[in-house]
Amino acid sequence: MKLNRGLLITAALSVTCLFAKTVVDYDHKANFAKYHTYSWISVDAQDPLWKDRISSAIDAQLTAKGWQKVPSGGDAGVAAVGSTHTEQQLDTFYGGGFGGGWYHRGWWGAGPGFAETTVNNVPIGTLHVDIFDGKTKQVIWQAQMSDALSGKPDKNEKELEKTVADSFKKFPPAGRD
Repeated sequence: MKLNRGLLITAALSVTCLFAKTVVDYDHKANFAKYHTYSWISVDAQDPLWKDRISSAIDAQLTAKGWQKVPSGGDAGVAAVGSTHTEQQLDTFYGGGFGGGWYHRGWWGAGPGFAETTVNNVPIGTLHVDIFDGKTKQVIWQAQMSDALSGKPDKNEKELEKTVADSFKKFPPAGRD
């Protein structure tokens, strides 16, 4: 019985790791009002098709915020790194026995219950974006996004655009006084 509870807890934790995650941070001393242009430093992705998709998604957000892309020498520099890895997802199904629910000594009913756990490998995409001050070369803003990928590139591209848009929702941060 303790094994079943342990598997259930492990499965619940692994599933929560598969939901989209976005972490945004920035230099609280930076005056974002002084940045109007940006240049790309680099875009790195394991799949060459995704380099353009990543830069297009970020360009769309920065343009919407009033920033203008210049070939070089921008007020800010942007770098993005995309990667994928595989995480394990545990799914546990309970069955058997009679009735349902907990009793102080285990399952209700006379028959023994069973648990079956399957392990699924789920591809996870991660994107890390850094924005640097063009003069000092110091990081002024960064975001790290990760989400489960599907087997459909079009769906993954739409998720990329949505996730990047979510990370830029509060961009630029309120300027300092």
